[in-house]
Amino acid sequence: MALGLLCLCFTLMGTLHSQAKYIPPMMIPAPPLSKIPLHPDFQDDQFQGKWFGIGIAGNSIWKRKGSSYEYSMYSDTYHLKDDHSYNFTTTIFRNDECVQWNQRFVPCGEPGQFSLDNETLSNGLDIYTVRVTVTDYTQFAMMYAVVKFENVIYFQTKLNGRTKKLNSEVKQRFIEFSKSLGLGDDNIVFFQPIGNYQLHGGLGRMWGLSNVVLPLPCSREVEVQRISPLLQSMERW
Repeated sequence: MALGLLCLCFTLMGTLHSQAKYIPPMMIPAPPLSKIPLHPDFQDDQFQGKWFGIGIAGNSIWKRKGSSYEYSMYSDTYHLKDDHSYNFTTTIFRNDECVQWNQRFVPCGEPGQFSLDNETLSNGLDIYTVRVTVTDYTQFAMMYAVVKFENVIYFQTKLNGRTKKLNSEVKQRFIEFSKSLGLGDDNIVFFQPIGNYQLHGGLGRMWGLSNVVLPLPCSREVEVQRISPLLQSMERW
């Protein structure tokens, strides 16, 4: 069943209602947020800027036979504001189009934890919380997101990189972290760099924090362009 895009993660986006109705064959329960690591002494100014989606895992992802997944790399850009919130832009290629969404994450509790601002939340979306679990700011970041929508709780881990590729050691660390939350190999995927991927292949059922791969209302679409004029600009990512 084809889906559109979900703004987040993580994801990578689709219609909010239809995505929320999707439950994999074995829905893995979300761990308590208190059990999720939080990067110590988080520096929001160092975290801002562009990140590429390298890998993603979650209880809404199911790769086994019978599912239809295709994965296209996306980018997330964080612009820090004076109040320490982020204007958050996700860029993804879908159906021969370049699509961008703008959202806003506000600090929530401890440094390194954020939630959607009230203007973005919609009916049925009760919780949308994001944690930066670990980052070195210059190469990689691992994140966790949890959403409660229509009484169903979805969670996701995400591996981001400042460049389109990360070494195998960092990827293995991400796999181990995801599995520590009860996820398995069928719940973990890695993206191919944009320049080496057939962009018009479409998307399967996935969320991203961004597009995180978590359900976000898509009321803030700001740009849609045909892909052909963007082939050269993509190489400058």
